Amino acid sequence: MESITKNRQSPDVLRAMVARAYGAGEVPEGDGWASELGHGWFNVAYRVCLRSGREVVLKIAPPPHVEVMTYERGAMGIELATLELLRARTSVPVPAVDYADSSHEVCDADYFFMPYIDADNLGIISEHLPAAERDAYMEHLGAANREINSVRGPGFGPLAGPHDASWRHVFTDIVEDVLADGEARGVDIGWPYDAVRTAVEEHAASLDEVTEPCLVEWDLWDSNAMVRDGKIACIIDHERALYGDPLFEAGFTGSQMPAFGDAAPFMRGYGHEQLTENEQVRRRLYCLHLALVMIIETVYRGHTDTKQYDWARPRLDEAMALLGRTRQ
Repeated sequence: MESITKNRQSPDVLRAMVARAYGAGEVPEGDGWASELGHGWFNVAYRVCLRSGREVVLKIAPPPHVEVMTYERGAMGIELATLELLRARTSVPVPAVDYADSSHEVCDADYFFMPYIDADNLGIISEHLPAAERDAYMEHLGAANREINSVRGPGFGPLAGPHDASWRHVFTDIVEDVLADGEARGVDIGWPYDAVRTAVEEHAASLDEVTEPCLVEWDLWDSNAMVRDGKIACIIDHERALYGDPLFEAGFTGSQMPAFGDAAPFMRGYGHEQLTENEQVRRRLYCLHLALVMIIETVYRGHTDTKQYDWARPRLDEAMALLGRTRQ
């Protein structure tokens, strides 16, 4: 996916980054030692072969001059903090961090190196898998996501704080940030912005049922799962994590909006196969939020085609309809 947030660097800068992380003896020579991993949507990532032959991945945050959405600020720091939490408090397979640098001395943005994971991206291979095999992987992903959610936080909100005792306050602020981002750039979401605010306000009481702040990935789609030999080999891309409601997780999205795929295998693996009426309302609010993000981010990322926007716009209509709102 092409995006102006991808902070590509020259070979000379990449070599300097390798030298800082691994020492001069690992700096590659010649050509072809770095290749871009193109499936990400936000950060640029390179597969790098060090001089010793060891393969690593370099992930670089967006350029400082590129405006990102409010919730994306400091995303790489969030990812590093999440990886540390998951390694310390769960058995979920996540990448190790070989080296992280936020000095901006050799690169104009934060970056980190991690080992290359020799496995398949589930989001890429899933359409070619037999249904039973894909469902089995999604059950494994659901189980892993449940373990991630077992990590408890001191309050709702960003990992580093500030924390709040009310998930309602935190989530409605999250939605407001997205709406404000859209208004600031004049993004046409197909609805009056205040109509969306009203829909959220009308159903916000459902959020009060959530009283325990859990570590939530939010962006754990199949494309962020690396698989091998029938198992989850590694879960990647943890930059949107926060303390919140486990139903906020991506795997539950299809339970209310089939366009996002069948949620049943994930939910079986998670051990939460049926949603209560109140849980359905909450999940519909989260679908609304997701649709807004998918629409508005296309402007912030400078997409050169309208494919994502055109797909996401009807999803916002569906989410509004699920919350009792239809066009007049």
